Amino acid sequence: MVYNVPLIIFMDDISGNISKQWNKHHVIYMLNANLPCEMLEQEFYVQFVTSSPHAALMELMHAMKESILNVAELGIIAWDCKDNEEVILIPHVLFVAGDNPMRGEECSQAGLNCNYFCQTCEVGGNKEYKESDAGYSTLFKSGSHHVPERMINMIKEQFCITMLSGATEKVRMLVSTTGTQDLILLCILHTLIDLGKKLHKWEAGAPAVPESQVREALEKEFASLLQGADLEDAINPLLGMKGVNIHLDMPTEVLHTILLGVVKYFWAQMVFLLEKAKLLTTFQSCLDSIDRDGLNAPSLNAEYICCYKGGLVGKHFKSLAQVMLFVIHDLVPQHVMDGWTTIGELVVLLWHTEINDTEEYLVSHLTLSD
Repeated sequence: MVYNVPLIIFMDDISGNISKQWNKHHVIYMLNANLPCEMLEQEFYVQFVTSSPHAALMELMHAMKESILNVAELGIIAWDCKDNEEVILIPHVLFVAGDNPMRGEECSQAGLNCNYFCQTCEVGGNKEYKESDAGYSTLFKSGSHHVPERMINMIKEQFCITMLSGATEKVRMLVSTTGTQDLILLCILHTLIDLGKKLHKWEAGAPAVPESQVREALEKEFASLLQGADLEDAINPLLGMKGVNIHLDMPTEVLHTILLGVVKYFWAQMVFLLEKAKLLTTFQSCLDSIDRDGLNAPSLNAEYICCYKGGLVGKHFKSLAQVMLFVIHDLVPQHVMDGWTTIGELVVLLWHTEINDTEEYLVSHLTLSD
């Protein structure tokens, strides 16, 4: 018998110290996605893979990618204790998880300041377009999906530009325009740009270095920095991984995107309105009197929430989003109520702790999506 083993890969940077002193380490963990969710939440089933305070995360991922692909070719022979027979296990990557900054590094996305800022699709455009009525509306619609091969070609184009004069500004504009930047090769890119500046620099009384000699010197330095490897082999290993489209096989990180993103900032604006109307004390009384029995994650200490309203964390926003409509009735304008209604519906869809009927859940989910 041959079994597929889907793997969940988690990558992040953590502190290696038990104390509060920050000691950055890059770590990779792995989970078997065949296991039930209640097992995946237990520490025993989270498998530590590797960690380093010195190696970049993509360098660690390069080694992990090779290990997974090598094992997938040969398979792992194991013993099935239930059926009393030998089986072959074929591992493959189901998806890669991480927080938003880590997801950007995983898919070679340059950040929110670029024209095309999304890690999954090509939504966006230049500043003038995004500020126009037509362009602004497109920011709320999905664009065409990123393709790993196209991202690889963009990274290669950046290195071609380093061989030209004025590479600093040209590379910066290309990164800003396309939203693509490979952090694993960023040091090499900057080294070539700096070398190109020195070679192109004209000094009084000295002849200018011919363009052919500059290019030859840069190509020689580039080959030396790659240490005999091809450029494509040195690029982000997740972009060219067989069976993986890192732009699609990377779930949205809902904590920072929703709770510490949309909900947090909408909460801040609502608090401003309540304080302006001198209704924050009334809000606190209403929140304190709410029935918490129906909540699966009650974090509604009303006194704490109103006292430290600017320092709340994810668990507070998760609970507030579920009860807010019942608390702010007649305290805020109708458009604010409508906003919290939409947020409440979104949170219910994102955090399902238990699905009793899978078929019914999928049908209702598709209906809401349409």
